[in-house]
Formats: sequence, C-alpha cells, structure tokens
Amino acid sequence: MNSLSSFFTRFKLKPQVMPGFGLSLGFTLFYLGLIVLIPLSGIFIKSSSLSWNEIWLTVTHPRVIHSYKISFGLSFLAALINGFFGLMIAWVLVRYSFPGKRLLDALVDLPFALPTAVAGITLCSLYAPNGWIGYYLSLLGIKVSYTPLGILLALIFIGTPFVVRTVQPVIEDFDQEVEEASMSLGAGRLQTFCRVLMPPLIPPLLTGMALAFARAVGEYGSVIFIAGNMPMKSEITPLMIVIQLEQYEYAKATAIAGVMMIISFLMLLCINLLQAWSSRYQRN
Repeated sequence: MNSLSSFFTRFKLKPQVMPGFGLSLGFTLFYLGLIVLIPLSGIFIKSSSLSWNEIWLTVTHPRVIHSYKISFGLSFLAALINGFFGLMIAWVLVRYSFPGKRLLDALVDLPFALPTAVAGITLCSLYAPNGWIGYYLSLLGIKVSYTPLGILLALIFIGTPFVVRTVQPVIEDFDQEVEEASMSLGAGRLQTFCRVLMPPLIPPLLTGMALAFARAVGEYGSVIFIAGNMPMKSEITPLMIVIQLEQYEYAKATAIAGVMMIISFLMLLCINLLQAWSSRYQRN
C-alpha cells in the first residue's frame, strides 16, 4: 500500500476510486504493443534486410518521390478544404432547422459506411468524360477522372466526416447567451464569430483536419479507380507499395511504408503541438 502511494506521489498522479491501476495499465500496454507497436516495428525489421544504399535508392526513386508529392500534397490540401467546408456543414446542422436535416446529417457518415472501392468506382463513373457530371465539366475543359484533381476529390470525400463529427459537438455546447452578450456590446456578426466563437473551435478543427489528413495519406481503395495510375502523374504512394508487393519486393515495400509512416508521424506531431499551443493560449 505504501509502495502504491509512493508511486502516485512520485509521478504526481491522483489515486482513482476504482482499483486495479497496475493490471489495467498492463493490459493497455500489452494490447497497444500487440496491435500497434509490433506491426509498426515489423516495418523497420523487414526493411533492415536491405543495405542503406538499397533503401536510399528505393525511397528516392523518381516515381516514388513524385508519389510522395501527390499523396502528402493532396492529402494536406484535402484536409484544408475539409476544414473550411466541414466547419460550415457542422454549423448548418447544429444552428439551423430545415426539411431533410436528419437525412443530411446521416449522409455525412456515408463515407464511413461505404466501401472505399465502391466510392472510387462511383466517383470515377460520375466524373469520367462521359459521366453525369464529368460530361459537363469536359465541355468547360475540366478533366477530373484520371488526374490529380480526381484524387483530391476522392480524398475530400473520405475526409469530410472526420471534421464534421469532431467540430459538431463543440458547436452544440456553445452558449448562445455569450453571442447575444457580444452583439449587445456592439460587436457585429463577423466580429462575434471570429473573436468569440472561433477560438474554442480551433483545437477540435485542427484535430478533425489531422484525422482527415491521416486517413487521406493511407487511402487506397477510393483513389485507385479515379487516379488513373499514370506514372509520374497520378500515382499515389500506397500504389507504389502495392507494386513492390506484386513484384515480391517485400523489403522495398516496407522501406517505402516506413518513409510514409515517419513523414505522417512528424506532420501529425506538428499539428498536435499546434493544437496544444492553441488550447494553452486560449486558457491564458
């Protein structure tokens, strides 16, 4: 008992009402190690069978470098677009009542339930030059399917629910009396939104964008059909990994996957640090 008390004192932890901290922590570490840490470490263990020169030549091949630019660049752009429109959708769903609101609210979760391959085929059919939407866009000289623009469209589609569902509960908890007080003191609608409502929305908005970005970077099923997969034009990094696997180059595939994981981790770390700074700034 004294040892347990000294443990809480040493690490400045508050004893909980429910016992079993050691057992629950052990199960937590075991589960995370089994599901997360061991598979991730397997990536580096498998790629270690290559020499440093072979790893470097694999991850810096011109096609692979271009796929990095496509995957990470378009994923980041899709996250920014989803941040803007996802906030708008969440605001409309919370603040306004209109016919079909519940249907629209349910449609937001459709990318979660829809198989990614079905989403890719549907988007490709709609935005192909002979599709319902692509035909009219082609008259304007805009080509969507089999271009980076089609990839961006697919990434926006699969990432929208992350932003909406992250921001929506925060908007629901807003006290409208605060807005009324701000406007009674002479602030306009835009000023009230920017100075009163927007600061609490920044942390969840960044979280939703980070989740959308993380999902988009590794997305394969919905992108592969609409991308066209043309070398040095519309190839994504997951496709590079699949190509290596089909050629039985498992070590090279894990090397490319390791680079993706490191870059994704660093970008998510930066976003989380920015979110923590934003929360601390608002509290001060």
